[in-house]
Amino acid sequence: MQSDRPNIILINCDDLGYGDLGCYGSTVNHTPALDQMAAEGMRFTDFYMAAAVCSPSRGAMLTGCYPPRIGFGSFDGGAWVLFPGFATGLNPAEITIAKLLQQQGYATKIVGKWHCGDQPEFLPTRHGFDSYFGLPYSNDMGRQVGPQPQWAHVPPLPLLRDEEVIQQQPDQASLTERYVDECVRFIRDHRHGPFFLYFAHMYVHLPLYVPKPFLDASKNGPYGAAVACVDWSISVLLHELRQLGLDRRTLVVFTSDNGARGTHGGSNAPLRGSKGTTWEGGMRVPCLMWWPGTVPAGTTCREVVTALDFLPTFACLAGSAPPADRIIDGKDIRPLLRGEPNAQSPHEAFFYYRLNDLEAVRAGRWKLHVSRQGRKVCELYDLGTDVGETTNVAAVHPAVVRDLEARVAACRQDLGDAATGVAGRHCRPAGKVAHPQPLTTYDPSHPYIIAAYDLPDRG
Repeated sequence: MQSDRPNIILINCDDLGYGDLGCYGSTVNHTPALDQMAAEGMRFTDFYMAAAVCSPSRGAMLTGCYPPRIGFGSFDGGAWVLFPGFATGLNPAEITIAKLLQQQGYATKIVGKWHCGDQPEFLPTRHGFDSYFGLPYSNDMGRQVGPQPQWAHVPPLPLLRDEEVIQQQPDQASLTERYVDECVRFIRDHRHGPFFLYFAHMYVHLPLYVPKPFLDASKNGPYGAAVACVDWSISVLLHELRQLGLDRRTLVVFTSDNGARGTHGGSNAPLRGSKGTTWEGGMRVPCLMWWPGTVPAGTTCREVVTALDFLPTFACLAGSAPPADRIIDGKDIRPLLRGEPNAQSPHEAFFYYRLNDLEAVRAGRWKLHVSRQGRKVCELYDLGTDVGETTNVAAVHPAVVRDLEARVAACRQDLGDAATGVAGRHCRPAGKVAHPQPLTTYDPSHPYIIAAYDLPDRG
């Protein structure tokens, strides 16, 4: 029997930009379902991921902690993200959203991209998910042809069910439809709830393999087709919830792991910068929340909210609480979610990390850049009037600069800052295994449906 605890569906796109949806200003991508979701729910204008690339962003979102807090600032050999066969992954001792909700009696499932470690110790089923169907890392990390011959020798791309590889080098153009079918089956099987579904899209990460009907209808090439396919998936899931009478019992959250690349059709407009940077375009992303009867329809939240807030908020909605034995950086945003009068951001400051370098801080309308690619800078922007970060006003507001510099100094002591050589006092290690092995190896006699992917574009 359904309790008063909501079902929760978290939908996370890959590299979708701030300006890629109609409800955020796009005129080239077809997103009627997402635009309707915004009209029936809440649109966030100042929503941030805690990193500008995949693995640290996802690890932070799932644990409610800044990436350096969980050892996810950088990876083996200084890599920005996790690659196949790396020895590193999300420490099994970390408490994820799924683990918290599972302990509260929720059925839990992830469909799609994981990217928090591909060794058995790090897979979703070791982090609170009852089941898993998807790719353990980015869709460009399989065998490739093209101008970079080294990618022809990587292991075939594995599609996993739970911890078993069930297909190698799957047809990527068909994966989103398979993902949606998996999501619908899970919702139907657990209609009596409560359930937590994490749907981590493959799109719009490069390379873009898209079903032909979406490509034929696109005004923005393969990128627009991929966005339209994401939008179609939203229409299916919301339709299913309505058909089952679960719409007023389910919170649906839609967002992206970081900003768009800014090429191949993606847009972060009107923000500056792109994926991989600590400009707004790298970490400020679209976010929609939909829960008829609870989230007020047609509303816009302009307060600073982060993906770190999902864990404490979802925990409280489930009748639990965030872990008390460790530092959690996220905050409970239920007052904002419900549209309570005078509700404000629970964050006094938000910190922008690039790898293990602390590059910027935001407090209220002010954002101070203190470092860029290891080089010290002092650039102050008024995001209230200059969201595109075009005019440095540090010389005009020295008191604001001093205040933000003090916040940066405190964060350095807490989380560390490789750019200044400061080690954080309250960081936990990532998981490590002694003898990592890739999930697949190339076998020339294997009947792959696609032996190697042929698009040279990489994400």
